[in-house]
Amino acid sequence: MRANTNNREDIEKVRELIKDIKIAMLTTVSEDGLVSRPMKTQDVEFDGSLWFLTKKDTDKFHELLQNKQVNVAYADKSFVSIRGVAELVDSTDKIKEFWNKAYEEILETTYDDPNLVLIKVDAEAAEYWDSGNKFKMVKFLFNRLMGKNTEGTELNQTVEMN
Repeated sequence: MRANTNNREDIEKVRELIKDIKIAMLTTVSEDGLVSRPMKTQDVEFDGSLWFLTKKDTDKFHELLQNKQVNVAYADKSFVSIRGVAELVDSTDKIKEFWNKAYEEILETTYDDPNLVLIKVDAEAAEYWDSGNKFKMVKFLFNRLMGKNTEGTELNQTVEMN
């Protein structure tokens, strides 16, 4: 996804909030409902798209063939929920670009395994809670305790990514 001038700041804010969070929960739609799984986000700067590595013989791969709507959630010092559309990218060259030796141990395979595939998630919207900003958190909690409106504290925001 290419950033336009209207959403560059939003993409930058989401990038800043998720940059040090290595594991995300990827939620797909199964026949039985929603399913979330931990996934390692590939080390590439967020530009509106997220990348994950998986195998074709997994439930998530087959779920994405049926329904490409996903959610990706990050939790650490801040909390970010990204709604988007997944694309399965079957490219050995792209997999090699993201590959590192740890995957050989974890996945028990090599980058040129035909069973490997990338999941590219193009973000449509993101909601975040910037709890890492202590000033905003104190202001939010103070207003809550005083029974005041918490709007305008900017602790929680929803942004359109496209």
